[in-house]
Amino acid sequence: MTIQETLQPGVVVDTNPATGKAVAELNETDLTRLPAIIAGAREAQAIWAAKSFKERARHIQMMRSYIVDRADDLARIVSESNGKTLTDALATEVLPCALACNWYARNAEKHLKASRRAPGSLLFFNKRTEMLRLPLGVVGIISPWNYPLSIPFGEIVMGLMAGNAIILKVAAATPAVGRAIEQIVTAGELPEGLFTHVVGSGSKVATGFFENGINKLFFTGSVPAGKTLMAQAAQTLTPVSLELGGNDPMIVLEDADLERATNGAAWGGYQNAGQSCGGVERIYVVDAVYDAFVELMARKTRQLRHGVGCKGFDVDIGSLTTAGQLRTVQQHVEDALAKGARIEAQSRPVGDVDNGYFFPATLLTQVTDDMLTVCDETFGPVIAVQRVANEEEAIRKANDSHLALTSSVWTRDNKRGRAIAARLESGVTTVNDHLYTHGLSETPWGGGKQSGIGRTHGPEGLEEMTQAKVVNWDILPSKRNIFWYPFDQATYNGLKNAMQFVFPSGIAQWLSASLKLTPFLVKKMFTRWKTD
Repeated sequence: MTIQETLQPGVVVDTNPATGKAVAELNETDLTRLPAIIAGAREAQAIWAAKSFKERARHIQMMRSYIVDRADDLARIVSESNGKTLTDALATEVLPCALACNWYARNAEKHLKASRRAPGSLLFFNKRTEMLRLPLGVVGIISPWNYPLSIPFGEIVMGLMAGNAIILKVAAATPAVGRAIEQIVTAGELPEGLFTHVVGSGSKVATGFFENGINKLFFTGSVPAGKTLMAQAAQTLTPVSLELGGNDPMIVLEDADLERATNGAAWGGYQNAGQSCGGVERIYVVDAVYDAFVELMARKTRQLRHGVGCKGFDVDIGSLTTAGQLRTVQQHVEDALAKGARIEAQSRPVGDVDNGYFFPATLLTQVTDDMLTVCDETFGPVIAVQRVANEEEAIRKANDSHLALTSSVWTRDNKRGRAIAARLESGVTTVNDHLYTHGLSETPWGGGKQSGIGRTHGPEGLEEMTQAKVVNWDILPSKRNIFWYPFDQATYNGLKNAMQFVFPSGIAQWLSASLKLTPFLVKKMFTRWKTD
């Protein structure tokens, strides 16, 4: 169940990206043991699936208690491993995990229990249908480094409450968080082998998953990596759920509350050093309030402080998590500046930022549609603001993207905001808020276009963790259905009368069809097939 129980071909070092100092060492999993791990997971899953939802919920609530009791420790581990601030870690990682435990423990049965399906036609009056949502079996999760605790843990809880076994692979940049998840799950006292955390190369683990018959893969990461995994999955027809990022727009209308809009933009765009797939990247502001919005947004950006976030509470924004992501952000900003963009404001450093992957919160204006930071995902603390003439231009520009994860509309008129939201091409649209719905266990998360396929969270996420099964039976013990053998003229006429009975052209045809259908139906269904 733990990394320490596997063979140890190597050691993975978890380094704090804000300080450059090692914070943990973990043994790499020997992937030749993956077949045995999956076999053990299948044995444990059979035991787990036999438990009631109430019994499963008891184990999940034990995990919730562990999370609440050790919230400070978990926030510190996330902060040191990922680079975000302690407050960020608590608000967007630890708290959502506790909320997820509670919601899925309380609601999984309601959404996954067996249900009856009414007959669709009088022709099938004798049939009854029950719909079952059965566990998939063994679910693989490959999770990212931007939310190394809350993203995989929500999926773990969904999978467990649905009756599955889980094998988790966390991002290579944040393995210490994977170990913290092990400890949380251990507190739930699950059957041995039901949950396993493996450490190693994401591509090798994914290949091992597919080769050894994983029942479904949940992946959160980049578009190129998602496409590669989907191509691999096609070879074995393994189902996948992919969340692949966003380049999310924010629309500010002329009647918006600019105080709230700028507050929301700052948090939605700079939080977690901008490393949020559902964060604000592009802002389209209607001309009438553009200048006022930019002036207020610039003032607030300058007030923000970036620095080492794991040592105290005098920092608003931590570091980026990887050197590669820092280079991407730098390239996007350099591209924007070369094409005429202007840096309107930046955050100020606090303390020693020389040894970490820091980039200041940056507000860009005079941006154009051909700039990388507008047409692609920057995934850093950079917000690009554009002036638009009206809401129609804002909607058009917002939808002009190959990604479609989230979006937001800012207006004092909720009815207007909801109408615009329905026109925006994204999986989530919020009115006068942004980004936070990933923390709402009851709402589905995911998007269209190249943002991925499938949904996590909410009833839809629970259903993604199951397979639908139909159980159908007769309420009266008939001998034959009316369309069974033997075929003859009477069978053909009977079927035609049945169709006219259900879809008559008038009362006369219905009466004629019903008078002919009844004796045929009784004879066909309730007498034996004479073969003599």
